[in-house]
Amino acid sequence: MSKEYTSELLINFGEDGQALIPVVTQDYNTKEVLILAFANREAFEETRKCGLATYWSRSRNELWKKGTTSGDTLKIKAIRINCEQNSLLYLVEPQGKGACHAKKASGNPYTSCYYRQINDDDSLTVVEK
Repeated sequence: MSKEYTSELLINFGEDGQALIPVVTQDYNTKEVLILAFANREAFEETRKCGLATYWSRSRNELWKKGTTSGDTLKIKAIRINCEQNSLLYLVEPQGKGACHAKKASGNPYTSCYYRQINDDDSLTVVEK
């Protein structure tokens, strides 16, 4: 049976478990997209074990449990997988002030990492106040 119609989980993280797959993280209640990050097998298993969104940081080359330093964790409500089983959707309840590491002038984090809009002249406008 193909991945599109099976009830079996068939994510391929590679032989060594280090292959990265994209993870869209969405607010469970508002449906706002908060983060696009990546997971390897270790990050995916840790997410399922602890119930908090955990990713693999490509820039730091290490496990990244969102909120470890900021306190702004993302509690997993559900995990979905796409039809080809090569990307994940984490539906979360934010536990803190925001999901992004970038801060507003107030010092609080942005709710979502997608807080800017691209204008026709290639300038960026902050859309989250």
